[in-house]
Amino acid sequence: MKQLPNKIIGVAVITNQQGEILIDRRLPGGVFGGLWEFPGGKIEADETIENCITREIKEELALDIEVGAHLITVNHSYADFQVTLIVHHCHYLGGSPQPLESQEVCWSKVEHLHNFSFPEANYQIIDMLITSFRER
Repeated sequence: MKQLPNKIIGVAVITNQQGEILIDRRLPGGVFGGLWEFPGGKIEADETIENCITREIKEELALDIEVGAHLITVNHSYADFQVTLIVHHCHYLGGSPQPLESQEVCWSKVEHLHNFSFPEANYQIIDMLITSFRER
């Protein structure tokens, strides 16, 4: 069996003071075009996950964040590749979210996340968030 390439992605669950979570919609075309996602990106050589997330959020959304606790790691296989999503809770510090590398951005309440279409691997993150918010 052929070994699929594995993409290691740093993912941010960014919350604002109202307890909403920032999501962005991928550009049309390309892998998962038009679907929503939690922002983040591929880790570069010699980069920590925390530095990756901080850099990606600045590049993609022009936001300042503080990377907090690790929430979940998701390993998922698609037809042509695998992903490892290393997800951290991030605190919104400042800036106005701008869709620099996406179609649009949106603040969503946790209980409304299932109203958006995400790539399959993201649903483990959503389920974890819904469960953890219910336990508060």
